[in-house]
Amino acid sequence: KQGTLIKPQHVAMLAAVGVVEPQVFKAPVVGIISTGDELVEPDKNPGISQIRNSNAIQLMTQAGQLGLQTAYLGIAADTPESLMQMMQAGFAQSDVLLITGGVSMGDFDHVPAVLKEMDVKILFDSIAVQPGKPTVFGVKENKFFFGLPGNPVSSFVQFELLVKQLIFRFMGYNLIPVMMKMPLVDGYTRKKAERKSFVPVNITSEGTIKSLEYHGSAHIHAYENANGIMAVEIGETTINAGALRDVRQI
Repeated sequence: KQGTLIKPQHVAMLAAVGVVEPQVFKAPVVGIISTGDELVEPDKNPGISQIRNSNAIQLMTQAGQLGLQTAYLGIAADTPESLMQMMQAGFAQSDVLLITGGVSMGDFDHVPAVLKEMDVKILFDSIAVQPGKPTVFGVKENKFFFGLPGNPVSSFVQFELLVKQLIFRFMGYNLIPVMMKMPLVDGYTRKKAERKSFVPVNITSEGTIKSLEYHGSAHIHAYENANGIMAVEIGETTINAGALRDVRQI
């Protein structure tokens, strides 16, 4: 049927009836821009107050896992002029443009002002989740834009939750993530519960989940041994051992 995500078994079915050139939706090109004078590329040695740019290569790999072509534009300096020039090139080269960093309200967060000047229609500029509250989503003609937070966990999680959904819709497929109900082996607690949280967990071979040491949106190392993301609802501060939880496999 139209909208089927073609997998190996579908290829066999098509081959069996001689359909060697099926019509498919165009895969979008994903443009990626990082922002911030504090960033250097991974092959460079960071200077004082600098860090390596891990977000861009992370997003490129996430897009690559979906079989997509990416266009990496580089690191935009902390000036509106640099950001606008790079965003113009990004919209010209891609169908879905991702920017990491510069979407909050700090002195050097120029993304919102540049988007307004470029006539990008903002559909939302924050979401009540953790990590990823200052995520921005907009459209410009037939192009789509995501402004993702600069912390690596935020960009990773919001790609999985939001960007991936849009990309599949772009290709005519309605992605319905498989959400599993699994028991939590150990308990989980948090201090603040104003936002829905997504935290890394390890899905075990016994069909249970274990919480991992996790210190927030900068702690990408917490995902080293994670193969799932557990949802913690608004208002929940304590989850008892044995409780069934919604888990998304990653």
